[in-house]
Amino acid sequence: MRPVIIAHRGACGHLPEHTLPAKALAYAMGADYLEQDLVATRDDELIVTHDIHLDRVTDVARRFPGRARPDGRYYARDFDLEEILTLAVHERVDGRGQQVFPQRQALGGRDFRVHSFARELELVDELRSSGGHEVGIYPEIKEPGWHRAEGVDLTRLVLDTLGQFGYVGHADPVYLQCFDEAELRRIRHELGCRLKLVQLIGEDDWSPLPTNFRGLRNKRGLEKLARTVDGIGPWVNQLYRLRKRDGRVSDSGLVARAHDQGLTVHPYTFRSDALPAGFDDIGELMRFSIEELAIDGLFTDFPDVAAQFLRQRTG
Repeated sequence: MRPVIIAHRGACGHLPEHTLPAKALAYAMGADYLEQDLVATRDDELIVTHDIHLDRVTDVARRFPGRARPDGRYYARDFDLEEILTLAVHERVDGRGQQVFPQRQALGGRDFRVHSFARELELVDELRSSGGHEVGIYPEIKEPGWHRAEGVDLTRLVLDTLGQFGYVGHADPVYLQCFDEAELRRIRHELGCRLKLVQLIGEDDWSPLPTNFRGLRNKRGLEKLARTVDGIGPWVNQLYRLRKRDGRVSDSGLVARAHDQGLTVHPYTFRSDALPAGFDDIGELMRFSIEELAIDGLFTDFPDVAAQFLRQRTG
């Protein structure tokens, strides 16, 4: 069975991330799943955007000057949905205003907007009814602990919305993902969610999250995860080791250890324009990950490249 293609924030290697055009393009390119990062607004609505902040991908600072917090950032939680829907989305920039991926087109403007989770689920229904291929969803609960400190239970909002659109059972075309291990245990064992769950695995120095990511990657950690989740989403760099003496890569064993526990493995993020060390092109990275490691799926900014690689591989 071929690995599934997960459109990371849509076809965001081609169009601004998490916009409806980027999601529709990803579908047309052959993505099996569309990803949605979820954040709550001031009026407890869910929007699809990668961060709890709005300023790196929208014109919020120009549209709403003076609404930043003391740290200078503009938080989605400080705006109502109606306000956020007026924002124009542009290609991601860093704190200096420079494009994070300089090779990508500097697109933006009124054609690209922030939208609600419900609107994206409507789009998914429309795509399915168009007579094309089936497509699933891959929502991420973003920083649930931070949201609780802001007075909102993000997870319950997400599960309620999923239920309204018929996503309730383990066989439904959805994976629910989160970096927070404790929150995933809550989702499964306290809230009784039957959806497929995925533990995202980052590095321990990325954020103050209480999750011990290094401990999750060994046999004992994966055994513990398998009691709660259906799969893991590791950072692609965790799949291999880079040998200092010759710069060649070797298997870290993570995929095999996860498979031994019955866990699906969906690493992130496969980018043609931001390759991890040890790989000269995206095809080499995909060959290593798919043919040598036998991953079950991959998050990619370029679903067209992944689809072409898989077509060529199967002849």
